[in-house]
Amino acid sequence: MYLQRRNRILRATPAIRSLVAEATVSPNDFIAPLFIDEGENVETEIASMPNYYRRSLDLTVREVKELWSLGIKSVLLFIKCKDEWKDNTGKEAWNKDGLMQRSIRAIKDAVPGMYVMTDVALDPYSSYGHDGIVENGEIVNDPTVEALVKMSVSHAEAGVDMVAPSDMMDGRIGAIREGLEENGFTKVGIMAYSAKYASCFYGPFRDALDSAPGFGDKKTYQMDYSNRIEAIKEALMDIEEGADIVMVKPGLPYLDIVREVKNAVDVPVSVYNISGEYAMIKAAAKMGWINEEKAILETLTGFKRAGADLIATYFAKDAARLINL
Repeated sequence: MYLQRRNRILRATPAIRSLVAEATVSPNDFIAPLFIDEGENVETEIASMPNYYRRSLDLTVREVKELWSLGIKSVLLFIKCKDEWKDNTGKEAWNKDGLMQRSIRAIKDAVPGMYVMTDVALDPYSSYGHDGIVENGEIVNDPTVEALVKMSVSHAEAGVDMVAPSDMMDGRIGAIREGLEENGFTKVGIMAYSAKYASCFYGPFRDALDSAPGFGDKKTYQMDYSNRIEAIKEALMDIEEGADIVMVKPGLPYLDIVREVKNAVDVPVSVYNISGEYAMIKAAAKMGWINEEKAILETLTGFKRAGADLIATYFAKDAARLINL
Protein backbone atom coordinates (compact mmCIF):
# COMPACT_ATOMS: atom_id res chain seq x y z
CA MET A 1 0.00 0.00 0.00
CA TYR A 2 1.32 3.45 -0.95
CA LEU A 3 0.77 6.31 1.50
CA GLN A 4 1.93 9.88 0.91
CA ARG A 5 2.28 10.43 4.67
CA ARG A 6 2.72 7.98 7.53
CA ASN A 7 2.19 9.70 10.88
CA ARG A 8 3.60 6.72 12.77
CA ILE A 9 7.10 7.60 11.53
CA LEU A 10 7.27 10.28 14.25
CA ARG A 11 6.19 7.78 16.93
CA ALA A 12 8.54 4.93 16.11
CA THR A 13 11.18 5.26 18.86
CA PRO A 14 11.62 6.97 22.23
CA ALA A 15 14.19 9.29 20.66
CA ILE A 16 11.91 10.65 17.94
CA ARG A 17 8.97 10.89 20.32
CA SER A 18 11.09 13.04 22.63
CA LEU A 19 12.31 15.20 19.77
CA VAL A 20 8.82 16.07 18.54
CA ALA A 21 6.99 16.21 21.88
CA GLU A 22 4.75 19.27 21.98
CA ALA A 23 4.44 19.49 25.77
CA THR A 24 7.11 18.53 28.27
CA VAL A 25 7.43 18.93 32.02
CA SER A 26 10.48 19.69 34.13
CA PRO A 27 11.14 20.56 37.76
CA ASN A 28 11.18 24.21 36.64
CA ASP A 29 7.41 23.94 36.17
CA PHE A 30 6.58 22.88 39.72
CA ILE A 31 5.41 24.73 42.80
CA ALA A 32 5.60 22.44 45.83
CA PRO A 33 2.87 23.05 48.45
CA LEU A 34 4.04 22.59 52.04
CA PHE A 35 1.94 22.18 55.19
CA ILE A 36 3.62 23.56 58.31
CA ASP A 37 2.76 22.93 61.96
CA GLU A 38 3.97 24.20 65.32
CA GLY A 39 6.49 22.23 67.39
CA GLU A 40 9.81 20.53 66.71
CA ASN A 41 10.61 17.25 64.97
CA VAL A 42 6.93 16.83 64.11
CA GLU A 43 5.95 14.91 60.97
CA THR A 44 2.31 13.91 60.64
CA GLU A 45 1.12 11.96 57.61
CA ILE A 46 -2.17 13.25 56.24
CA ALA A 47 -4.48 10.24 56.23
CA SER A 48 -6.33 11.26 53.06
CA MET A 49 -3.07 12.18 51.30
CA PRO A 50 -0.80 9.12 51.62
CA ASN A 51 2.92 9.92 51.75
CA TYR A 52 2.27 13.63 52.21
CA TYR A 53 3.02 15.26 55.54
CA ARG A 54 2.41 18.22 57.78
CA ARG A 55 5.77 19.10 59.31
CA SER A 56 7.18 21.37 61.98
CA LEU A 57 9.36 24.19 60.75
CA ASP A 58 12.68 22.47 61.40
CA LEU A 59 11.67 19.48 59.26
CA THR A 60 10.11 21.78 56.67
CA VAL A 61 13.45 23.50 56.18
CA ARG A 62 15.05 20.09 55.63
CA GLU A 63 12.36 19.28 53.07
CA VAL A 64 12.93 22.57 51.25
CA LYS A 65 16.63 21.79 50.95
CA GLU A 66 15.79 18.43 49.39
CA LEU A 67 13.33 20.02 46.96
CA TRP A 68 15.99 22.51 45.91
CA SER A 69 18.47 19.70 45.30
CA LEU A 70 15.93 18.12 42.91
CA GLY A 71 15.65 21.30 40.89
CA ILE A 72 12.36 22.56 42.34
CA LYS A 73 12.59 26.31 42.65
CA SER A 74 9.35 27.34 44.34
CA VAL A 75 7.31 26.39 47.39
CA LEU A 76 3.82 27.47 48.43
CA LEU A 77 3.34 27.65 52.19
CA PHE A 78 0.25 26.75 54.23
CA ILE A 79 0.20 26.71 58.01
CA LYS A 80 -1.92 24.94 60.60
CA CYS A 81 -3.08 27.44 63.19
CA LYS A 82 -3.79 26.28 66.73
CA ASP A 83 -7.48 26.31 67.60
CA GLU A 84 -6.96 28.68 70.51
CA TRP A 85 -5.53 31.31 68.14
CA LYS A 86 -8.46 31.19 65.72
CA ASP A 87 -11.16 33.85 65.79
CA ASN A 88 -13.45 35.71 63.40
CA THR A 89 -10.93 38.47 62.64
CA GLY A 90 -8.04 36.29 61.50
CA LYS A 91 -5.62 38.55 63.35
CA GLU A 92 -3.11 35.72 63.88
CA ALA A 93 -2.57 35.88 60.11
CA TRP A 94 -0.58 39.11 60.45
CA ASN A 95 1.23 38.31 63.68
CA LYS A 96 4.84 39.24 62.87
CA ASP A 97 5.98 36.27 64.96
CA GLY A 98 3.32 33.89 63.66
CA LEU A 99 4.13 30.51 62.18
CA MET A 100 3.83 31.72 58.59
CA GLN A 101 6.11 34.68 59.18
CA ARG A 102 8.70 32.52 60.97
CA SER A 103 8.49 29.97 58.17
CA ILE A 104 9.17 32.55 55.48
CA ARG A 105 12.22 33.84 57.31
CA ALA A 106 13.60 30.37 58.06
CA ILE A 107 13.22 29.10 54.50
CA LYS A 108 14.73 32.22 52.95
CA ASP A 109 17.65 31.99 55.40
CA ALA A 110 18.24 28.30 54.67
CA VAL A 111 17.74 28.35 50.89
CA PRO A 112 17.94 31.96 49.71
CA GLY A 113 17.31 31.04 46.07
CA MET A 114 14.03 29.27 46.77
CA TYR A 115 11.09 31.33 45.49
CA VAL A 116 8.69 31.44 48.41
CA MET A 117 4.95 31.90 47.86
CA THR A 118 2.40 32.10 50.64
CA ASP A 119 -1.30 31.35 50.86
CA VAL A 120 -3.36 34.43 51.65
CA ALA A 121 -6.83 33.59 52.99
CA LEU A 122 -8.39 33.55 56.43
CA ASP A 123 -9.69 29.96 56.59
CA PRO A 124 -6.70 28.52 58.53
CA TYR A 125 -7.14 31.32 61.10
CA SER A 126 -10.93 31.50 61.19
CA SER A 127 -13.01 30.01 63.97
CA TYR A 128 -15.64 29.46 61.26
CA GLY A 129 -13.31 27.81 58.74
CA HIS A 130 -14.26 30.27 56.03
CA ASP A 131 -11.96 32.34 53.83
CA GLY A 132 -13.36 35.57 55.18
CA ILE A 133 -14.90 37.38 58.11
CA VAL A 134 -18.42 36.27 59.04
CA GLU A 135 -21.22 38.66 59.93
CA ASN A 136 -24.77 37.40 60.52
CA GLY A 137 -24.00 34.16 58.73
CA GLU A 138 -22.55 35.90 55.67
CA ILE A 139 -18.91 35.98 54.53
CA VAL A 140 -18.44 39.72 54.10
CA ASN A 141 -16.25 41.00 51.32
CA ASP A 142 -14.80 44.40 52.17
CA PRO A 143 -13.77 43.80 55.80
CA THR A 144 -12.15 40.56 54.62
CA VAL A 145 -10.16 42.40 51.96
CA GLU A 146 -8.81 44.77 54.62
CA ALA A 147 -7.62 41.76 56.61
CA LEU A 148 -6.03 40.17 53.52
CA VAL A 149 -4.05 43.35 52.88
CA LYS A 150 -2.66 43.23 56.44
CA MET A 151 -1.80 39.57 55.95
CA SER A 152 -0.02 40.21 52.65
CA VAL A 153 2.01 43.12 53.99
CA SER A 154 3.01 41.00 56.98
CA HIS A 155 4.27 38.27 54.65
CA ALA A 156 6.20 40.85 52.67
CA GLU A 157 7.81 42.17 55.83
CA ALA A 158 8.94 38.60 56.59
CA GLY A 159 10.61 38.35 53.17
CA VAL A 160 8.15 36.51 50.93
CA ASP A 161 8.69 36.62 47.17
CA MET A 162 5.04 36.31 46.12
CA VAL A 163 1.69 36.24 47.90
CA ALA A 164 -1.05 33.97 46.59
CA PRO A 165 -4.55 35.15 47.54
CA SER A 166 -6.86 32.12 47.43
CA ASP A 167 -9.92 33.68 49.05
CA MET A 168 -11.94 34.79 45.98
CA MET A 169 -13.09 38.09 47.52
CA ASP A 170 -13.87 40.83 45.01
CA GLY A 171 -11.25 43.55 44.63
CA ARG A 172 -8.62 41.93 46.81
CA ILE A 173 -5.87 41.90 44.18
CA GLY A 174 -6.04 45.65 43.65
CA ALA A 175 -6.18 46.29 47.37
CA ILE A 176 -3.22 44.00 48.07
CA ARG A 177 -1.19 45.59 45.27
CA GLU A 178 -1.94 49.03 46.70
CA GLY A 179 -1.00 47.88 50.19
CA LEU A 180 2.30 46.41 49.02
CA GLU A 181 3.17 49.54 47.03
CA GLU A 182 2.29 51.91 49.86
CA ASN A 183 4.57 49.97 52.21
CA GLY A 184 7.50 49.90 49.79
CA PHE A 185 7.23 46.25 48.76
CA THR A 186 7.49 46.91 45.06
CA LYS A 187 9.25 43.62 44.32
CA VAL A 188 6.68 41.31 45.91
CA GLY A 189 4.53 39.53 43.35
CA ILE A 190 0.91 38.40 43.40
CA MET A 191 -0.29 35.02 42.12
CA ALA A 192 -4.07 35.34 42.06
CA TYR A 193 -6.31 32.32 42.46
CA SER A 194 -8.44 33.88 39.75
CA ALA A 195 -10.65 30.96 38.77
CA LYS A 196 -11.06 29.01 41.99
CA TYR A 197 -14.11 26.79 41.82
CA ALA A 198 -16.31 25.54 44.64
CA SER A 199 -15.23 21.92 44.36
CA CYS A 200 -15.70 18.62 46.16
CA PHE A 201 -12.04 17.78 45.52
CA TYR A 202 -10.65 19.96 48.36
CA GLY A 203 -11.46 17.50 51.14
CA PRO A 204 -7.98 16.11 51.86
CA PHE A 205 -6.50 19.64 51.97
CA ARG A 206 -9.03 20.63 54.59
CA ASP A 207 -8.05 17.52 56.56
CA ALA A 208 -4.43 18.66 56.40
CA LEU A 209 -5.10 22.06 57.95
CA ASP A 210 -8.31 21.38 59.87
CA SER A 211 -9.91 24.19 57.87
CA ALA A 212 -13.26 22.80 56.73
CA PRO A 213 -16.07 25.38 56.89
CA GLY A 214 -17.93 25.24 60.17
CA PHE A 215 -21.24 25.99 58.49
CA GLY A 216 -22.61 26.01 54.97
CA ASP A 217 -20.21 25.91 52.04
CA LYS A 218 -18.07 28.30 50.00
CA LYS A 219 -20.34 28.68 47.00
CA THR A 220 -21.12 32.35 47.71
CA TYR A 221 -17.54 33.35 46.94
CA GLN A 222 -15.89 30.49 45.03
CA MET A 223 -16.93 29.95 41.41
CA ASP A 224 -19.74 27.73 40.16
CA TYR A 225 -18.22 24.76 38.33
CA SER A 226 -20.79 25.15 35.55
CA ASN A 227 -19.21 28.42 34.38
CA ARG A 228 -16.50 29.02 31.81
CA ILE A 229 -16.75 32.64 30.63
CA GLU A 230 -16.75 33.81 34.24
CA ALA A 231 -13.25 32.37 34.67
CA ILE A 232 -11.91 34.53 31.85
CA LYS A 233 -13.60 37.60 33.34
CA GLU A 234 -12.09 36.90 36.77
CA ALA A 235 -8.59 36.42 35.33
CA LEU A 236 -8.72 39.60 33.26
CA MET A 237 -9.99 41.61 36.23
CA ASP A 238 -7.19 40.28 38.45
CA ILE A 239 -4.58 41.19 35.85
CA GLU A 240 -6.03 44.69 35.58
CA GLU A 241 -5.78 44.99 39.36
CA GLY A 242 -2.12 43.96 39.37
CA ALA A 243 -1.80 40.17 39.38
CA ASP A 244 1.50 38.86 38.01
CA ILE A 245 0.29 35.25 37.63
CA VAL A 246 -3.27 33.91 37.45
CA MET A 247 -4.34 30.48 38.62
CA VAL A 248 -7.02 27.94 37.80
CA LYS A 249 -8.02 25.60 40.65
CA PRO A 250 -8.78 22.65 40.68
CA GLY A 251 -6.84 21.16 37.79
CA LEU A 252 -8.03 17.93 36.20
CA PRO A 253 -11.77 18.70 35.88
CA TYR A 254 -10.89 22.18 34.55
CA LEU A 255 -8.37 21.65 31.76
CA ASP A 256 -10.71 23.46 29.39
CA ILE A 257 -10.61 26.49 31.70
CA VAL A 258 -6.80 26.41 31.77
CA ARG A 259 -6.78 26.61 27.97
CA GLU A 260 -9.45 29.32 27.84
CA VAL A 261 -7.58 31.47 30.35
CA LYS A 262 -4.23 30.87 28.64
CA ASN A 263 -5.70 32.04 25.33
CA ALA A 264 -7.12 35.18 26.93
CA VAL A 265 -4.26 36.54 29.04
CA ASP A 266 -0.71 37.78 28.60
CA VAL A 267 0.67 36.71 31.99
CA PRO A 268 1.80 33.26 33.16
CA VAL A 269 -0.98 30.81 33.99
CA SER A 270 -0.72 28.46 36.94
CA VAL A 271 -2.85 25.43 37.73
CA TYR A 272 -3.31 23.68 41.07
CA ASN A 273 -3.27 19.88 40.91
CA ILE A 274 -5.20 19.65 44.15
CA SER A 275 -5.42 17.26 47.06
CA GLY A 276 -8.42 15.27 45.84
CA GLU A 277 -6.73 14.68 42.49
CA TYR A 278 -3.60 13.52 44.32
CA ALA A 279 -5.65 11.22 46.56
CA MET A 280 -7.45 9.61 43.61
CA ILE A 281 -4.21 8.62 41.90
CA LYS A 282 -2.78 7.35 45.18
CA ALA A 283 -5.90 5.29 45.91
CA ALA A 284 -6.08 3.78 42.43
CA ALA A 285 -2.38 2.94 42.51
CA LYS A 286 -2.74 1.28 45.92
CA MET A 287 -5.49 -0.92 44.49
CA GLY A 288 -3.26 -1.86 41.56
CA TRP A 289 -5.61 -0.27 39.04
CA ILE A 290 -3.07 2.16 37.55
CA ASN A 291 0.69 2.63 37.41
CA GLU A 292 1.33 5.52 39.78
CA GLU A 293 4.53 6.82 38.18
CA LYS A 294 3.04 6.82 34.69
CA ALA A 295 -0.16 8.44 35.96
CA ILE A 296 1.81 11.24 37.62
CA LEU A 297 3.74 12.17 34.51
CA GLU A 298 0.74 11.84 32.20
CA THR A 299 -1.34 14.07 34.48
CA LEU A 300 1.30 16.77 34.76
CA THR A 301 1.96 16.70 31.02
CA GLY A 302 -1.77 17.15 30.50
CA PHE A 303 -1.64 20.42 32.45
CA LYS A 304 1.21 21.68 30.28
CA ARG A 305 -0.60 20.65 27.12
CA ALA A 306 -3.68 22.53 28.28
CA GLY A 307 -1.59 25.70 28.59
CA ALA A 308 -0.32 25.86 32.17
CA ASP A 309 3.04 27.55 32.63
CA LEU A 310 3.30 26.55 36.30
CA ILE A 311 1.88 23.58 38.21
CA ALA A 312 1.29 23.55 41.95
CA THR A 313 1.27 19.86 42.77
CA TYR A 314 1.74 17.47 45.66
CA PHE A 315 3.54 15.23 43.17
CA ALA A 316 6.33 17.80 42.69
CA LYS A 317 9.04 15.83 44.48
CA ASP A 318 8.02 12.47 43.04
CA ALA A 319 7.80 13.92 39.53
CA ALA A 320 11.15 15.65 39.80
CA ARG A 321 12.76 12.37 40.81
CA LEU A 322 11.15 10.59 37.86
CA ILE A 323 12.20 13.27 35.41
CA ASN A 324 15.74 13.32 36.80
CA LEU A 325 16.23 9.56 36.36
